[in-house]
Formats: sequence, C-alpha cells, structure tokens
Amino acid sequence: MKKKIKKIYLQQKKRYLKKIVGTTNKPRLSVFKSHTHIYAQLIDDEQGHTIAFSSTVSKNLKIESTATQAAAFLVGEDLAKQAVEKQVTKIVFDRGNYPYHGRIKSLAEGARQKGLIF
Repeated sequence: MKKKIKKIYLQQKKRYLKKIVGTTNKPRLSVFKSHTHIYAQLIDDEQGHTIAFSSTVSKNLKIESTATQAAAFLVGEDLAKQAVEKQVTKIVFDRGNYPYHGRIKSLAEGARQKGLIF
C-alpha cells in the first residue's frame, strides 16, 4: 500500500509542476515544509541554478519557534530581500502539493510585503 500512495503522490506532483516553470526573468519560488521547519528558494529552471535561499534553519534569522506562521513570514521577508538585491521582483509561486493556508500563506505574504510580485 505504501508504494501505491507514493506513486499517486508523485503523479499529482508531476501534474502540478508541468504548469509551473521558472525562467531567468521570472524564477520559481519553491517551498518545502516539514513538521519543524520551512524552506524556500528561488530557482531558475532554464539554467538549473538557485538564485536565493532562506529557511528557518538559517543562522542569520533569529527565530525561537520555527514551526509557526511568524517564522514563515520572516523566511518570506528574508528571501524577498535577497531577491530584490539581485534585481528579481517578478516570480512564479510553487507551493508544491501544499494547500495555500497557514505557513505557506504567511511565507507568501512576507515575500509580497518586501517587494516580490507573484
């Protein structure tokens, strides 16, 4: 049963990701969340490079509780600050297979507040 569930998950992910592609002008903001941390990165799919990266594990962010919406908001702000420094303002939001609420929504709002346009 486990293999079948994983196969279904991978099919859903493939179906979702074929619509979302990051370019040099408009990179993809990819989000991954675990139970305790959240990770976000800007990816240029044409060249296969990561432009900017931020997470709750980063040492430059002083976060006490990492599995909260406030922590996700700070990660979004930090990522947006790095992106604006590299002259990237327009992005494509890739929330993975996660619904748009909670920590994912907070991360997106933090990124929007610091200047990223989705």
